[in-house]
Parts: sequence; C-alpha cells; structure tokens
Amino acid sequence: MTKAFESSRRDALQLAAALSAGTLVAGVPGTGLLAQSSRGLTGHPAPELDVGYWIDGDGEPASFSIKENAGKWIFLKCFQNWCPGCHSSGFPTLQRFSSEFYGHPKVAIAGIQTVFEGFRSNTQDDVRKLQLRYELPNVMGHDAGNPDAERRPDTMIKYRTGGTPWLILIDPEGTVAFNDFHVNQDKLIEFIHEQIA
Repeated sequence: MTKAFESSRRDALQLAAALSAGTLVAGVPGTGLLAQSSRGLTGHPAPELDVGYWIDGDGEPASFSIKENAGKWIFLKCFQNWCPGCHSSGFPTLQRFSSEFYGHPKVAIAGIQTVFEGFRSNTQDDVRKLQLRYELPNVMGHDAGNPDAERRPDTMIKYRTGGTPWLILIDPEGTVAFNDFHVNQDKLIEFIHEQIA
C-alpha cells in the first residue's frame, strides 16, 4: 500500500466516522450530516462503474465513469422505478442535489437504476420516464442485473450496496466517502459547498 493511498483511506475513514457520529463536517462540530451503517466501501478506492446504458438530460446516449470524473466530488444515486423509498426520498434528494450542483466543474452527478428485483417494472424505458418526471438534467444509467441467474447488478456488487434508494459519495481523490441509504439533504449540500469553495 502506498503512503498516498494509506493517507487517503485514513482521511476517508475519519470523515465517515465523524459524519456517522454527527460530530464533524469539514471541521464544524455538531452538524450531523448523516448516519451511516458499516455497509459498503467507505474509506476504500471507488471501483469503476460497469453500466452499459447511459442517457444525458435530453435522453440521448451518454457515458459516465469514475475515471473521467477524477478530481471531482462524485454523487451517485441508485434507485429502482418501483421503489417507494426512491420516490419519497431518493429522487427528491437527487433533484435537490442536481439543482444545487449540476454543471459545477468540481461535482459530477449520476443516477443509476440498479435492478435486483421487479425486472419488468424497472426497465431502461423507465429511466427516461423518471428523468422527465423529476426534471433531472444529470446523466442516468440502467444496471440491469440478471433475473435468470439471480444476480444483482454490478454496481450493487462492486459497491456492496444494500438496496435502493442508495447514495454513494466519492471524494476528489477517488475514495468512497459515503455509501448508505439515508442522508440529511441540507447538511450534505452544506458540506459539498464547503468542500468546493
């Protein structure tokens, strides 16, 4: 392990611990950004995405990768069309984050439909319908999984996600800073503003 990796991993673990304890956000005590479980890859390098279908805000074919967004804060929101929690909290969080940071040179945003159940209700066509319904300008992907092999989609496997809605936040060094279900929208937005100022 290189010193740079060890330092980056240590910093990410300290950030995650502080965030989950609600005691520290960017050096400000007591702000309580979010509560985080022990799932996922927090503190580890972010794996590359292997998503075969992406569309831009106009519904046109697009691409998105961790590598091409190196040096930015990367916000990934995993969802399913038929997921009630995605509609009640996941999409509103993605909407709010996009309205705040879409187009910012230090922030990249993507939504990914990670299908692990309800394969007929969580299709590629639904990705565009949801993008229009929630007026999302950011790229959206479809990670289909495999219903015949009972295999979860690659994004869920690589990031060890626990379902949907799921939020992954990757820091500019490429380390997973947050990987869990819930986030305090106000604190998250405040935190990112502080980081990119």
